[in-house]
Amino acid sequence: MKNVLLGVTGSIAAYKAADLASQLVKRGCTVTCIMSAGAQEFITPLTLQVLSRNPVVTGLFDEKESWRPGHIHLADHADLLLIAPATANTLASLAHGFANDALSAIALATLAPVLIAPAMNGHMWSHPATQQNVSALKGRGVKFIGPDEGMLACGYEGSGRLWPVEGIVDRAMHMLEARSAALPVEE
Repeated sequence: MKNVLLGVTGSIAAYKAADLASQLVKRGCTVTCIMSAGAQEFITPLTLQVLSRNPVVTGLFDEKESWRPGHIHLADHADLLLIAPATANTLASLAHGFANDALSAIALATLAPVLIAPAMNGHMWSHPATQQNVSALKGRGVKFIGPDEGMLACGYEGSGRLWPVEGIVDRAMHMLEARSAALPVEE
């Protein structure tokens, strides 16, 4: 089974992480969800725990049963880090190498491929700072899917919607298969 770490951040699209976790499990993946504090304002850890069939990481210091740092153990055993939805704040944190929460610490520590599905207000997405952060991450080999175009939760029309769940799952599975076969991953 492939180990997928599903990072969920504080976007209204966080509710779609439930479907992502469910579909990845149905495709034979072991899924561990890592939630930012903001994500927990939109969806509960219990929902993701039930759908992923694994405990959910909500804090950097959650590990209480072992001497091993939990975030390092997860980072070491990941086959893919999928962050969906990813906010502008998360992109900035990752681009600048911050490790101030469980998700950013895992992202900094893992050698697994990373797939990011952004979701945010269209003005935030198109802001030069966000685009510089995306470019920096792409330069380090991070893959992106989306964002999609359409009506946004903020009432604007434009780019910023989370890519459709089925497309994210398909891309994640492709990346896992390519990693297993040591094939190059398409953009």
